Amino acid sequence: MNSPSERQDLPQDVDLLICPAWIIPIEPAGLTLADHSLAVTDGSIVALLPDVDARQRFRPRQVIDLPGQVLLPGLVNLHTHAAMNLMRGFADDLPLMRWLSERIWPAESRHADAEFVRAGTLLACAEMLRGGITTYNDMYFFPEAAAAATERIGMRAVLGMIAIEFPTRYAADADDYLTKGLAVRDRHSASPLLNFSLAPHAPYTVADKTFDKIATLAAQLEIPIHLHVHETRHEIDESVRLHGARPIERLRRLGILGPQLIAVHAVHLDPGEIELLAHEGCHVAHCPTSNMKLGSGIPPVAAMQARGLNFGLGTDGAASNNRLDLFHEMRHAALLAKGASRDAEALDAHAVLSSATLGGARALGLDARIGSLLPGKAADLCAVRLDEWLLQPCYDPASHLVYVAGREQVTHTWVEGALAMCNAAPTRI
Repeated sequence: MNSPSERQDLPQDVDLLICPAWIIPIEPAGLTLADHSLAVTDGSIVALLPDVDARQRFRPRQVIDLPGQVLLPGLVNLHTHAAMNLMRGFADDLPLMRWLSERIWPAESRHADAEFVRAGTLLACAEMLRGGITTYNDMYFFPEAAAAATERIGMRAVLGMIAIEFPTRYAADADDYLTKGLAVRDRHSASPLLNFSLAPHAPYTVADKTFDKIATLAAQLEIPIHLHVHETRHEIDESVRLHGARPIERLRRLGILGPQLIAVHAVHLDPGEIELLAHEGCHVAHCPTSNMKLGSGIPPVAAMQARGLNFGLGTDGAASNNRLDLFHEMRHAALLAKGASRDAEALDAHAVLSSATLGGARALGLDARIGSLLPGKAADLCAVRLDEWLLQPCYDPASHLVYVAGREQVTHTWVEGALAMCNAAPTRI
């Protein structure tokens, strides 16, 4: 029998050892590691350590060597409408309110049923996994169908329990939406990959009474509130006309502001509103491509960053973006922040990578589980090859991920240590 000291010297069994050229762990901030490996067991990260130490310390059941590639946490899509993948290119080149009233809402009233949501969500999940996204925050009808699609493909999601005042094929009124959403949440309460949020659509489609109920539910259930806000100047003007206050002030009065709030878009913020959101511990889902495509404007991201307001990146839906591609969002976010602020140092490469991973995880209340490569966290990962001739030379892998590479360079995506996408193909569908 081996003595205790001899047993301690034996290699530790692990499920997986991943050995890329570089690892960007996100925490600590600004760090890029060369010649390191990541060990995974039972879906969680065991250790991140130099290659030579990893080979001595661990006895992996599988080794994946990734020369010329960079490993980082799976990307977090902080705002999307997954099922709207079936509307990709359907309503292009229109401003938001015409896009909604003339094209999207009429089409949804005719076509958006449970099967539409299941099929559209499955397509969206496959697209997101192909681009290194392992978690998405959704807002749409029929969340039960979205849950089924997400679980089938093996992805992580926060599904919105949508609330809106007008009827659709899903529900009759705001109370009906919430009742149905809460029932779906109860049915999936044991799912390791599904979480839920309250998802009132926007201040201009949700009444004060509904917001009161949502504030109470969010406090009771300790879940996020996922809400479009300050997307256009028209929205703000109408709020002043109808409620005597800008939307964020109205939300403050209604008790919606706080660490549970994910303010989607937040394009038109004045300095006082940035200060208020930061003071209340709110989060912003920055969707730069959708904001540009709908002509909504450019959010003051550099000012948010300077004030310490946490933000993540979202694609919005494929009907207002056309791609569920966080590599596009990272590049656009970085360049727009620099251009709008006239500060080339605003939102540097490591900061934008953090917003696409840990920032989104923090907004969803999942940062203890995902968003960085700390031991004990879930092995939600993506690998990106940087050795193609089109990408040469590579002086800084973090810079390359933001300014050079694209989702087509993603080779592997893991969710809780399970390979969900390999060489451009989802593994489970």
